[in-house]
Amino acid sequence: MNRTIRRASVFCLLLVLALLGRATWVQAYQARALADDDHNRRQTIAQYAQPLGDIIVAGSPVTGSKGTQGGDLAYKRTYTQGELYAAVTGYSSQAYGATQLEGIYSHVLDGTDDRLKNPLDVVTGKQAAPGSVLTTIDPDVQKAAYRALGDDKGAAVAIDPRTGQILGMVSTPSYDPSKISGTSDGNAWQDLLSDPDKPLVNRALRQPLAPGSTFKLVVASAALENGLYSSVDERTDSPDPYTLPGTSTVLKNESASAPCENATLRTALQYSCNNVFAKVAADLGEDKVRATAERFGFNTEKLDVPVRASKSVYPSGMDKSSTALTGIGQFEVTATPMQMAMVSAALANGGELAAPHMVSEVTDSDGNALQKFADGDTKQVVSASTAEQLRSAMVTVVEQGTGTNARIDGAEVGGKTGTAQNGVGNSNTPYAWFTSYAKDKSTGKEVAVAVVVEDSGSARSEISGNGLAAPIAQKMMKAALKR
Repeated sequence: MNRTIRRASVFCLLLVLALLGRATWVQAYQARALADDDHNRRQTIAQYAQPLGDIIVAGSPVTGSKGTQGGDLAYKRTYTQGELYAAVTGYSSQAYGATQLEGIYSHVLDGTDDRLKNPLDVVTGKQAAPGSVLTTIDPDVQKAAYRALGDDKGAAVAIDPRTGQILGMVSTPSYDPSKISGTSDGNAWQDLLSDPDKPLVNRALRQPLAPGSTFKLVVASAALENGLYSSVDERTDSPDPYTLPGTSTVLKNESASAPCENATLRTALQYSCNNVFAKVAADLGEDKVRATAERFGFNTEKLDVPVRASKSVYPSGMDKSSTALTGIGQFEVTATPMQMAMVSAALANGGELAAPHMVSEVTDSDGNALQKFADGDTKQVVSASTAEQLRSAMVTVVEQGTGTNARIDGAEVGGKTGTAQNGVGNSNTPYAWFTSYAKDKSTGKEVAVAVVVEDSGSARSEISGNGLAAPIAQKMMKAALKR
C-alpha cells in the first residue's frame, strides 16, 4: 500500500471514529437535554398524548382534559370554575406553555415524570399514567374571597397560622385558563396580554405594592423587640405634628383629632398615627427595622409556595427622613398580599412563622405519595411576648379603631388597616389594605388574611382599608372559621 492510500485510509478511519464518538455523545449525554428542549415538538406531543392528571381542591379536581379534533395533540386541558382557581392552578396551554402549579408539576401531570414509572418504563421511555397535585385550598375561603373582590382590581390570601397551609388565593380580574389551552386561541391570548388590568398577573404573589399602614405592625414589632418601648401601652416620644428629620416636611395624620401625640403603640395602631411610627422608625434606624422585616420574610429572594412569590422589599441606604417614611409603609417599601398575610400569621402563632405552602401532596395515578409537604415548618420571628402584645393591639384596632368592618361575632379578630399612596404626590388611586387574623376558641380554628384593593372604581374620599379591604377579609375569615 503506497503512502497516499495509507494516509487516506487513516483519515477516513478517524472520520468514522469521530462520527461514532459524536453519535455516542448525543445519545448517551445529550438525549435528555434534546428531549427537554422547548423547541422539541415531541415533548409537547408527549405532554398531551393522554388525559392530564388533575389539580385537586378538597378532594375534587378543578382541572380536566378533553380530546381534540385533528392534529398531533390528542388532548387539551380544561378547567372547572377556571376564573375562581386561576391564581392557584395557572394555565396549561398547547401554544403558550404552562404556569404556576401546572408548570411546576407538568411532568407529574402529563405522566413523563420518572417517579411515575417502573424500572422497565424508565429504560424503554414508556409514558406512565399521570399523577395528581393535592392543594391545601379551602373552597369556601376561595369562593368567599373571589365573590367579595368582585369587580375590584386586587388580591387576597388566607393562611392557617399554625400549619402554613394556604387556604385561599385570589387575584382579580381573573381569567378562564380553558380559553387559552388550545392551539387556536390566539385572539383570547392577545386580549389577555393587551388588557391594561393584567389578568394574567397573580397579584397575590407577583405584584408587590406599597403596604401603607399595615407595615406599622412590622415597625411596632421592631420597637418591642429592640427595647425601644417595653410594651404596647407605654407612652412614646412622638410629637404631633412630626417633622421628618433633616427636612421641613410635616407628616400629617389621617385624623387631625386623633390622640396621636406621644401615643402608646396600642393607640397609635388603633388610630393609625403616622407621627408615632415614622418617629419609631427614625429612632430605631433602618438596620433594626430591616432586620425585623427580613425575619417576617421581606427581602427574601426565593419564597416558593411552591409558586415563587416576588420579593417584598425593605430598602437600604436611606437617610433618616426616608427611614421615617418607611415606618408608615411608604418610600420604597413594597409587599405582596402573601407577605402581609405572613406578618399576621406569625403574630397570630405566638411569633412563629410557619412556612406557607399550597400543595400538601403529589401522588401517582394510584394515590401513592410521590412527595409530601409537612405542615408546621416554623421559625421564630418575634418573641411570644411581642406577638401577644401586638395581637392585643390588633384586637383593639378591630373593636375600637379603624378596622371595625372585620368584626366576627363570637371570634377573636385582630387587624390593621392601610391606605397606601400611589403615584407621585399620591396622584393615582390609593391602595386599600387590610391584614388580620381570627381565632374561634370553641373550635380551635385560626386564619390569617391579607387583602389589597388596587382599584374599586370608588371615589378617592371613599377609599380606605376599613371601607374596601376589611369587609373582604371578614368574609374570608368567616368562611375559614366555618361561621
